[in-house]
Amino acid sequence: MKTQKLKNRWLIAASAVGIHISIGSVYAYSVMTNPVKDIFDVDGSVIKWAFKIAILLLGLSAAFLGRWVEKVGPKVSGTTAGFFYGIGILGSGLAVQLESLWLFYLCYGVIGGIGLGLGYITPVSTLVKWFPDRRGLATGMAIMGFGFAALIFGPVMQSLFDAVGVSNAFYILGVIYMVLILSSARYIERPPEGYMPEGFKPGEGKTIKADMSNIDANASLKTNRFYYIWIMMFINIACGIAIISAASPMMQEKLNYTPMEAAAIVGFIGVFNGLGRILWSSLSDYLGRANTYIIFFAFQILAFYFLPKMTMELSFLIVLFTVITMYGGGFATLPAFLGDLFGTKQLGAIHGMVLAAWGLAGVVGPTIYDVVKNATGSLDATLTVFAGLFVVALVVSLFMKREVNQAYKKINKEFELV
Repeated sequence: MKTQKLKNRWLIAASAVGIHISIGSVYAYSVMTNPVKDIFDVDGSVIKWAFKIAILLLGLSAAFLGRWVEKVGPKVSGTTAGFFYGIGILGSGLAVQLESLWLFYLCYGVIGGIGLGLGYITPVSTLVKWFPDRRGLATGMAIMGFGFAALIFGPVMQSLFDAVGVSNAFYILGVIYMVLILSSARYIERPPEGYMPEGFKPGEGKTIKADMSNIDANASLKTNRFYYIWIMMFINIACGIAIISAASPMMQEKLNYTPMEAAAIVGFIGVFNGLGRILWSSLSDYLGRANTYIIFFAFQILAFYFLPKMTMELSFLIVLFTVITMYGGGFATLPAFLGDLFGTKQLGAIHGMVLAAWGLAGVVGPTIYDVVKNATGSLDATLTVFAGLFVVALVVSLFMKREVNQAYKKINKEFELV
């Protein structure tokens, strides 16, 4: 049984990071808002629609292609993601060159968005299978790359815009992303059936927690817990993504930052987005997934309510960055939580269906932000609306905790979420 050559699971994780760090450049979108809007001679909110379409297509492609990803395997789906995302960015450069806004929406939003969705779900269910002992840590490592991408690509984008112009910058970035994703996809594959980590011995301090069930995607839709996690993710994403998509202009308005200083803050948002993913997903292995989400929502009710009332720059940034860690942490903890709730039978497909919440939230969150901000002119009123949404998320997360505790009691396992 040991004659077959096993790939290194840490290199599998590194390949997953390679894919996610490329597609995660979407989080540096606010850096390109002003340069692109100047070329098209439109308002920034018009340009932001390409971002909203990309996130919508991310969610839709993840939801509808999740079963296909499970069927063909991570190598094929990762390669497909590389072509879609790379061509989407290259096409965006052409759209800028031709000054065609609709082509920009098509390339960045639709084609790039499909690449985002495929690239996002491709490595995740594979990693859960390679790391049955450390689900939170493993998925956190990959999804951390998605968060850290803004740190790398935010300043790179700004420098390229200044050095070679907007359309050429897109051409260069498109090639970089395509090469990174395609080379990473070549190494990724599923572990053999029944794989256990080398040296793992049940009962020696580390035990693999029993899943609440091991069901397919259709069966998951008949459970309350699917809808609980869907609502929790929708609200966490809608509120977080609203802040991220408005970050650069908000810093320029609120803290009087220059565009380059704002781009640096977008980079720092990437740091905390990435750190939150590895931090919270790893902690969830010990705190319990349900408890982790309860912490997220309780903190963010207060954070969103008090953030616009803060006059000190340092305290504003500390609270903002903490919120961003929880936004990223929600994504990274999700695949491990879904594994606990539904097992690994069709984890990629179930993960994709839950990520439909991301697609919808990517449109709803920034739109609520723009509508309320334009109507009231007040950051205070805008963020209070999001604080109210977090109250709903907290209530739902308490229902989820009750359901999880009852299920584990029923199957008589020592795992407790207290």
